[in-house]
Amino acid sequence: MIGEFRSPAQVRAACGDDDLLVWAAGELRGGRRAWWLGDAVVVAAPGLSRHDRLAVWGGTACAASLVEHALAEVGAGYRPFGDSALVAGVASKVDGMRVAGSFSWMGADRLSGEFGPSGEVRWLSRGEESQVGALLAAEAPHSYAVPGMAGVSRWAGVCAGGGLASVAAEAWSAPTVGFLAGVATAAAHRGRGLAGRVCRWVSAELLAAHGRVALMVDDTNAAALTVYERLGFTRRRVSAAGLETA
Repeated sequence: MIGEFRSPAQVRAACGDDDLLVWAAGELRGGRRAWWLGDAVVVAAPGLSRHDRLAVWGGTACAASLVEHALAEVGAGYRPFGDSALVAGVASKVDGMRVAGSFSWMGADRLSGEFGPSGEVRWLSRGEESQVGALLAAEAPHSYAVPGMAGVSRWAGVCAGGGLASVAAEAWSAPTVGFLAGVATAAAHRGRGLAGRVCRWVSAELLAAHGRVALMVDDTNAAALTVYERLGFTRRRVSAAGLETA
């Protein structure tokens, strides 16, 4: 019998405090919902990092049943995501579902590595966000986090040559998992460790506030993966799936 959780604490207990599931559940507000069946948990999170997501955890058979239940409850546009092997198994059991893409979830509860002095990195003012938008448009036009988007809390950056050289955002954080997004560096300032410096500073801030920090990154972005692994993030291969449309 499928049961529905009523509190984030119930979700944490059921999934062993898995950081991806806990991040998706947040405070179970704003349309977020969570269900369990046997050894599986599914969390529905609308508008989380630009997608309506179904975070999936546990055994394949029960998870597939939960995904079907959740899609009937919240709508067919939600995208299951979680560990790659689990999502592939779920997609094979749910009619009309296919794996849509793979990437990496990375998390840390402590940091390592140094990228030079970080004293000049700071949280930016609202008035500086137009500069952030211009930097992202030029260097990271596909960034999920942009200034003014719902869930994007604040931006940090470092200046060089009279303007912003590298930025990163806190976005879509949960109470016990801070989330790092929107990392970009101006082409003229690459190769100086600025992105690592900004990411380390923001990650330290999020660790202090939330106890853990996480991010998502494309598997093809070798430079970013190197930076995050050097900072102490652990890599986890994940995938997203969706129902095929006619």
